[in-house]
Formats: sequence, structure tokens, C-alpha cells
Amino acid sequence: MPRVALFITCVNDALFPAAPKAVVQILERLGYDVDFPEAQTCCGQMHANSGYKQDAATLASAFETVFGDYDAIVTPSGSCAAMARDQYPHLIGSDIGDHVYELSEFLIDVAGVEDVGARFPHTVTYHPTCHGTRALGLGDKPMRLLRAVEDIELVDLPAADQCCGFGGTFALKNSEVSSAMLADKCRNAAATGAEYLAAADNSCLTHIGGGISRLQHTAGAAERRGPRPIHYAEILASTA
Repeated sequence: MPRVALFITCVNDALFPAAPKAVVQILERLGYDVDFPEAQTCCGQMHANSGYKQDAATLASAFETVFGDYDAIVTPSGSCAAMARDQYPHLIGSDIGDHVYELSEFLIDVAGVEDVGARFPHTVTYHPTCHGTRALGLGDKPMRLLRAVEDIELVDLPAADQCCGFGGTFALKNSEVSSAMLADKCRNAAATGAEYLAAADNSCLTHIGGGISRLQHTAGAAERRGPRPIHYAEILASTA
């Protein structure tokens, strides 16, 4: 068995601990021992994307120190995995990103499983996030895992490949464009009639969830419906 560590990420640590807990539950169910190095901090993505390269490099070096002895570093975040894989070589000349896996990559490419023993008797639509799709090239890996879940009903999301408009600071610096993109995503999500909208990044789910909430408050009674955001790791961890 490889030495496996959980990289929780800042957003999940502060706001969505259920997702990284779900990652540990899934991996332990498959027989892995998962370490949680307590010295881990931010991956530096926010700093790098905002032009603070030296601060990002400092955080990247800290990441390498904390996780350098592990064979696999698993995270419930496509964007943070992409940061380590794509930007660390340029920031600090490190290849540690080669050992960082978004959850679906680890399960399918390393563990070699698609059925993780989950059961989730609900309707679900899936939003493929930009970093997962374009930077990591996850393809249909999350969907392959979801299709293997017992009693789940998967519903196609119209224009699924379109960005939700979050993009970190993009949503702040280009708020009007971001809001228009978000409105499209929320309307498409609501049109599915699904109970849940799943994705691989809680940052995007936060953005979409906020848009759906506002849509519910402003729409007419007949339109006050929309899927509940959920990280797909939580679905895979469920056995209810």
C-alpha cells in the first residue's frame, strides 16, 4: 500500500470539513491508512493567481516539506491539485505535484476501483469544474464513480462544460460577467429537477449554491426549486 496523506485545503478546512472527512472514509473503506499532517497550510493558489509569486513560492516550499515523504497526496479539490501540479515546477522547481491526486484520479488510476460501495438514493446532476476538466483532465472519472453508486439517479446538466463564473478573484474583479455566467449555470441546474448538484470543488459549489439560493428567493412559487450543492466525495462516502 502506498503512503497516503490527506490534503484538506483552506476552503474545506474553514467551511466544508465534510468533504475531506468523506475522502478519509472512502479510502479507509478500501483498506488505506490515511495520514493527516497537521503542519499543512494553504497551497498558495490565491497568492499565485493574484501576482504574489514569492508568497506563493514560500507556501509551495512548505507544502513540499510537509508532504514530501508521501507516495500519494489526495485532495477533494481539483483546483488545489492543479496548483501543485502545474505551478509548483515554475515556482520552486518541484515535482511533488506528480504525487498530488484529486480524489477521482486516485480511486481510478491508483486504487483501480470505480465502485466504492456507496449508496445514495437521490437524483443528482454533476457540474464538471474548470480546473478539474481543463487543468487536470479528469474527463469522466467523477461520473464513472457516481454511476457505480447504488440507487443513484444521474441527470444530465445542460451546458455542463460552461464555467460557473467563480474563478476565485474573477468573481470579484469581474462581478457582472461572473453573475451572468452564474445565472446561466443556476437556471440549467434548476431545470434538471435534481435534488443535488455535485462537483469536485467546494469553492464552485459555494458560488453556485449562493446563486441558487438567490434564485429561490426572487423566483415565483412555481420556480422556487433548485438542487442542493454537495461535494461528490460525500456521495461516495454515503452508505445510507
